[in-house]
Amino acid sequence: MYFVYILYSEKGTCYYVGMSRNVLQRLKTHNSGQVQSTKPYVPWRVVYTETHSTQAEAREREKHLKSAAGRRWRKKHLGM
Repeated sequence: MYFVYILYSEKGTCYYVGMSRNVLQRLKTHNSGQVQSTKPYVPWRVVYTETHSTQAEAREREKHLKSAAGRRWRKKHLGM
């Protein structure tokens, strides 16, 4: 199983979309400052997850959520 997740940083009032097999472990990686792109906005919290059966499905969904259309979907369905 693969997960697409959305993190929120209250420090930067921003969101981050990612993909992982283990969301909690990946959250720890983000919050420990090991991910260059999210390091300035620590701490993060998980605000949304989706489950996908294959890595390819999860990667496509992650790409979509990072696109302009995906941002519109997030705003409409998740209020973010």
